Amino acid sequence: MDLAAELAAYGPEAQSRAISPVEARAYCRRLASSHYENFTVVSWLFPRRLHQHLANVYAYCRWADDLADETANLGPPPSAGMPQRAFPTARDESLRLLDWWERQLDAMFAGEARHPVFVALAETVREFDLRRQPLADLLVAFRRDQTQTQYETLGELLTYCEKSASPVGRIVLCLGRALNNENVYKSDLICTGLQLANFWQDVRRDYERGRIYIPQEACRARGWDEARFAAGRCDDDFRELLWPLIQFAEMQLFLGQSLVKDLPRELKLPVRAFIAGGQAILAAIRRQRYDVWSRRPTVGRLTKLRLLAQAWWSP
Repeated sequence: MDLAAELAAYGPEAQSRAISPVEARAYCRRLASSHYENFTVVSWLFPRRLHQHLANVYAYCRWADDLADETANLGPPPSAGMPQRAFPTARDESLRLLDWWERQLDAMFAGEARHPVFVALAETVREFDLRRQPLADLLVAFRRDQTQTQYETLGELLTYCEKSASPVGRIVLCLGRALNNENVYKSDLICTGLQLANFWQDVRRDYERGRIYIPQEACRARGWDEARFAAGRCDDDFRELLWPLIQFAEMQLFLGQSLVKDLPRELKLPVRAFIAGGQAILAAIRRQRYDVWSRRPTVGRLTKLRLLAQAWWSP
């Protein structure tokens, strides 16, 4: 998403005209299909009647994610003689824009949506009685990314997953009209496992972005300090560091997978596919002997097709 262009058209300082529901729905579909290469595949797993609603939710998340991570490229650099304080830091600008985004969220729930994302999302909220909490929780996580780049313990990291991953599963349950306490508990386990799998897959990428999700107490136990992260070489200490974290993520997926049997038929295939995808990423890390530094572990196209076929034919 070209954040600067989108903010010029629809941001807090924009003088945008009122958007019709038809235009808003088209905007969300366009944003989803053009800015997330897997959206078409993912949406295909769900019934067609949910595709627009998934696009609406995705557009909300896409905007929030970019407001959190893409503000460093906004605005011109300060000119000679211009006080640096005249230009907000990327973090300050992200926090300001995330506050604005939450005000738009509140306006939608008050029946006053004007931004195209919220005009479309309001229809999803009305049809499925989608509550404010999971949408707002995602913003809590995006704000936390601006102020915290490391986590002392695994337990502390899990409090981040509660806001950044679990709300997505709860929204999907709501769209499938399968929201209840037992399903939420298992969905949270799955979403946590998926996010952890992504963290362990992207150790190098996250470090290059200034973030370390491997708990610091585990790093100290294996002598992995900042210098060894900077060197970015896999050794036996790193393998011993990552091994129990991979096991924990696998356990989360295993404990949550019984959710599938309690879901309506239209949610069984996507949830099975998501679980299989997370397990495949963790297996890829194991095949590389935990070396996530020299090459990012990925799941090949044939493996994806096989996993999808298995998910389709599973009872």
